Amino acid sequence: MIPRVSMRRRSAEVAPTEPMEKGNGKNQTNRICLLVALSLFFWALLLYFHFVVLGSSNIDKQIQLQPSYAQSQPSSISLRVDKFPIEPHAAPSKPPPKEPLVAIDKPVLPPAPVANSTTTFKPPRIVESGKKQEFSFIRALKTVDNKSDPCGGKYIYVHDLPSKFNEDMLRDCKKLSLWTNMCKFTTNAGLGPPLENVEGVFSDEGWYATNQFAVDVIFSNRMKQYKCLTNDSSLAAAIFVPFYAGFDVARYLWGYNISRRDAASLELVDWLMKRPEWEIMRGKDHFLVAGRITWDFRRLSEEETDWGNKLLFLPAAKNMSMLVVESSPWNANDFGIPYPTYFHPAKDSEVFEWQDRMRNLERKWLFSFAGAPRPDNPKSIRGQIIDQCRNSNVGKLLECDFGESKCHAPSSIMQMFQSSLFCLQPQGDSYTRRSAFDSMLAGCIPVFFHPGSAYTQYTWHLPKNYTTYSVFIPEDDIRKRNISIEERLLQIPPEQVKIMRENVINLIPRLIYADPRSELETQKDAFDVSVQAVIDKVTRLRKNMIEGRTEYDNFVEENSWKYALLEEGQREAGGHVWDPFFSKPKPGEDGSSDGNGGTTISADAAKNSWKSEQRDKTQ
Repeated sequence: MIPRVSMRRRSAEVAPTEPMEKGNGKNQTNRICLLVALSLFFWALLLYFHFVVLGSSNIDKQIQLQPSYAQSQPSSISLRVDKFPIEPHAAPSKPPPKEPLVAIDKPVLPPAPVANSTTTFKPPRIVESGKKQEFSFIRALKTVDNKSDPCGGKYIYVHDLPSKFNEDMLRDCKKLSLWTNMCKFTTNAGLGPPLENVEGVFSDEGWYATNQFAVDVIFSNRMKQYKCLTNDSSLAAAIFVPFYAGFDVARYLWGYNISRRDAASLELVDWLMKRPEWEIMRGKDHFLVAGRITWDFRRLSEEETDWGNKLLFLPAAKNMSMLVVESSPWNANDFGIPYPTYFHPAKDSEVFEWQDRMRNLERKWLFSFAGAPRPDNPKSIRGQIIDQCRNSNVGKLLECDFGESKCHAPSSIMQMFQSSLFCLQPQGDSYTRRSAFDSMLAGCIPVFFHPGSAYTQYTWHLPKNYTTYSVFIPEDDIRKRNISIEERLLQIPPEQVKIMRENVINLIPRLIYADPRSELETQKDAFDVSVQAVIDKVTRLRKNMIEGRTEYDNFVEENSWKYALLEEGQREAGGHVWDPFFSKPKPGEDGSSDGNGGTTISADAAKNSWKSEQRDKTQ
């Protein structure tokens, strides 16, 4: 039974198809041809739409997007996105954020500097915020308003430079000077060996045989103790570059070509300009320190025989601030800071004890001078000063020359300064001398003969009113023998001398560098004063940029020395009584002196200052 049922069903299913195949074969063929034609037409339309219409649209979009795509490619993989987060672009329907406080709105970095480049730097990037424009450093400025933050407006960001720019130089310390073994002077965080208080001239603590050109390492080590360091550069009031520029130039000044002398400087600015921190202000918020005079970094030509390297003439370096122990009166990118002395206190009490001791000393000499003549320089007044010291019953002379000399012993120098009311400080091979700071440390009133020796140099650390702490005798008064130093100093009333000496003693904290391994509790040392001055400078620049104004009207860089002497609110530097002292020589002139008795500086002076280090090699 089951097989029969199955067969019936099968026959019923097949039966209708047989008549169609037999009776309608021709119609079936026509239908198949129609279906094939319709299918081919459909696929033709589909292929046309895909390749012609959509293809041309995609090409148009690619053409439109290609430029912005190319611009969006990062030029360096060194972007610190952890410190400078780049927010994704918002959808068109969303309003822009109210405070887009990012350092860089696009991951595009400036090109690396090229030797002899004359690149003009663009103004700092600004971020659009609706109709209002905000600079990318606004967040740093706003930290001042946070009264609960003791570091508001004082944060310093320190670049983590490759060790070849700093620590590697200390490991190869024997090459840092041709005549002096700097290895011992880089010990104790740059202070050098401790000085024993054998003769009772020093304090029992805080005195070291510090080299006068060791500021590079001293300053960097002091920065490690700075209370307001930050890892977030968007909060920074200024950015420190721990490059040992003075040690670098010292290695290659004698017997090396200009390519070797310039190598580290070029590598440094190349490294900096690839950093996102640079992009904020194109380096105008950056600063570095060099414990040499500015002339070692201002080579004027590409001649192999010309002196120094050209760090301070590189376009990038012109944007930065460089702190040197002697600055140029005609350039705006360097600033004078004190030479280091022998005293580096670790706490306030050591400073106060020393100041009290200097107040109570009995000073038997009216004036004194420690130094050597400059017979090769006919314009030098040192010979006349030495003669006046020898011929005076109230003058003391400590002659410094080649070979063994008490002038090389810190105790002999300090003992003489401590027993003198006035200390004579003529120019050395260049404008400035370390001796000026040693004498003020001893409470001795300095006597200057050129305004470039202190008054236009250390405007951050010394009062603008120089008559409150020093005496000024123009060089021509000595050179032409128009005045006796003894008679000039005796004309100052004793009460005024007492006031001036007290002013000098009160200046001591801001003229010395505290021990880099500690920090004074309340007193501000030379490091603190310098850092605050840099912060103030950058802050003024930022505020002026926001307000769309400049700090000075008709700024003339050749008159740079005048601007720091202006009173509050003054915006233009006019004629000055010291103009004859700073008459700049014309290109090609030696410029040792002009017709008015004003002294200028040349590469020869810088070279001579190096040769003079031979006198210190026995120190």
